[in-house]
Amino acid sequence: MLNHQYFKNRIFDLHHEEDFKALALKLFQYQALHNEVYKNYLQYLGCKVGSVSSLNEIPFLPINFFKSFKVQTGEFVPEVIYTSSGTGGQQSSRHLVREKKWYENSFLKAFRLQYGEPGDYCFLALLPSYLERKGSSLIDMAARLIELSGDKDSGFYLDNHDELIRKVEEKVKGAKKVFLLGVSFALLDLAEYHHDNWSNIILMETGGMKGRRKEMIRYEVHQELSSSFKLAHIHSEYGMTELMSQAYSKGEGLFECPPWMKVIIREVADPFTQASLGKTGGINIIDLANVDSCAFIETQDLGRLHADERFEVMGRFDHADIRGCNLMVI
Repeated sequence: MLNHQYFKNRIFDLHHEEDFKALALKLFQYQALHNEVYKNYLQYLGCKVGSVSSLNEIPFLPINFFKSFKVQTGEFVPEVIYTSSGTGGQQSSRHLVREKKWYENSFLKAFRLQYGEPGDYCFLALLPSYLERKGSSLIDMAARLIELSGDKDSGFYLDNHDELIRKVEEKVKGAKKVFLLGVSFALLDLAEYHHDNWSNIILMETGGMKGRRKEMIRYEVHQELSSSFKLAHIHSEYGMTELMSQAYSKGEGLFECPPWMKVIIREVADPFTQASLGKTGGINIIDLANVDSCAFIETQDLGRLHADERFEVMGRFDHADIRGCNLMVI
């Protein structure tokens, strides 16, 4: 019998492309039946659910539906509701999460695939805008990584730059690996305040100026941070309130998905047509960890897919909301 636990028992054990496709199609059939918002959207489109036999035939739910509707598969009382920042007074998205532990499982498995055990790092978070509001999935993620790091100096550092700088330098001298995660405007503030050779640390930006600075493309942000801290590569996270999973870039703006997540690029002028490889278009995401909401999301981001399935984020559609992790507008 297909239920949410059936999928949760299988999602993190995917090893082959064919396994991903098979499970994704099963999840599509399941959510088309048990997610009222998605079901109604598919009916409006005239989609014949039973005839869908490949991933490129699956209609993706526009991400704005998370603002106006309860995008929920099955009946449950959410343990937590994550909300987007709603920068500039815009309406926030709401992601109803059945079990917080499921979100933790997803982000920890994705993190470990790319970076190993959190306990190997002193984990420092510079996320002032997110700490100023409730319902941030990024804060919960950072808090759990801080906890699992087991380092007494791991934590949120807000605007206390002197203390943050001192901790980084202490850890580097002591040969402890440092992982500094920050929203872009806060990292740029730090770069103006302090210049030093931090070439031995991992610095990851989550994007976004949150109205604190003028918007910049990612390349400009990375150039400024690289210059200030003498870093060869700036790491990035691509995630959002509406997703349980994250993709990571270790440099050059090329993101890699975990095995249960896939990016498909759609034509700009036709959201129901897949773009050819290497062409810039709208980013569609399959996140199988979105078992309890919708796993098939049409984002407002523009991107380009490479032959090795890594992808770039080029910007956002005109008039798209300015919000979320890793926002860099062109």
